[in-house]
Amino acid sequence: MNPIRYERRRYTTGQTPIEKLERLSQALGGPTISIKRDDQLGLTVGGNKTRKLEYLVADALKQGADTLITCGAVQSNHCRLTLAAAVRDGLKCQLVLTEPATGYEPQASGNHLLFHLLGAEKIEVIPADGDMQPVMEKLAQELASEGRKAYLIPVGGSNEIGTLGYMACAEEIEQQAWETGTPYDYVVTASGSAGTQAGLVAGFLARHSSTQVIGVNVSRDRTTQEAKVLDLLRSTAEMIGLQSEIGAELISCEDRYVGPGYAIPTEEMVEAVKLVAQTEGILLDPVYTGKAMAGLIGMIREGRFAKEDHVLFLHTGGSPALYTVPELFIPKES
Repeated sequence: MNPIRYERRRYTTGQTPIEKLERLSQALGGPTISIKRDDQLGLTVGGNKTRKLEYLVADALKQGADTLITCGAVQSNHCRLTLAAAVRDGLKCQLVLTEPATGYEPQASGNHLLFHLLGAEKIEVIPADGDMQPVMEKLAQELASEGRKAYLIPVGGSNEIGTLGYMACAEEIEQQAWETGTPYDYVVTASGSAGTQAGLVAGFLARHSSTQVIGVNVSRDRTTQEAKVLDLLRSTAEMIGLQSEIGAELISCEDRYVGPGYAIPTEEMVEAVKLVAQTEGILLDPVYTGKAMAGLIGMIREGRFAKEDHVLFLHTGGSPALYTVPELFIPKES
C-alpha cells in the first residue's frame, strides 16, 4: 500500500459546509443548486489550495525542507495560501510572481498586500511571459549554498501530491451527500491548473460514484484543458494505484466563459458575481469562481441540466481579488 494518501497536515477543522442556494435556484429556474464552501477552508482567507497544501507541506516536512518556494500571478490565491501554510508550520516562503499586462504595482492591494503582511521572505517578479520554473530552481540553489533546503511547489499546487487534496474532498462530498440523502448529479468547478478537477474525478472514481465533474476553464481552450486534466488524473491514479479505467470521457471542460484570457474580466462574470451576492450574500471572485459561476448560469439557461438534477458548485475562494477591481462593481456616477 502506498501510504501517501495518509500523510497529511490538517489546516481545517471538520468539513466545509454545503449550503442550498434556494434563491439563486429560483432566480435561474433550473436545477437545485448547492454550494460547497471551500472558501471557508483553513489558512488565511481560505480557498481550494488549502486542501492541496495539506499533502504538499506534509511531503515538504517529510523531506526536511525549511523553505517553500512557489509561483503564480501577482494576485495568486495559491501563493497567499502557500505562504500562510509556511507561517503555520514555521517554514520560510519565497514567491516567484509574473508581472500583469498592466505592469507591476508594488503597492497593489488584494493578495499582493497579504504576501507582505504574512511575511514572504523574498518576492521575485518576472515578465508575464517568463518561465517561472528556472527562477524557482535558482532560488532553491541559492538556499542550498546557505545550507538550507527548499521544497518547490508548482503553479496552483497541481501535481500528483497536491491533487490528493481533492480526492479527499470528493470523499467528503460523498459523505455529506449520504448524511443528507442528497446525491449530487454534477459538481461544477473552476478549472485552471487542473489539480482540483483531476482530484475530484479521481476521488469519485475511487468511491464508485456516478457524480459527473464539469470544469469551467479560466485560461485555456477546451482541448488543451481537457488534455491537461486527463494527464494529471492518469499520473495521480498511477501514483496511488487506483484500479479504474481512465478514459477521456471522464473529463468535461467548458471553455466559452474564459473571455479574452486569464484574469481578464467578462460581462458574464460580473453578472454572475452580482447575482450570487444579491441572491445569496456570498462573495465570488473575478478570476475563478466568477467565471465558473458564469459557466454554470450559462449552462442552466441553455438547458444543460434537468429540472430535477442536483448541481453542486465548488466555491474555490479568491475573494481578496474583488478588492483590486472595484470599478467593475461600483456604479459610475452619471
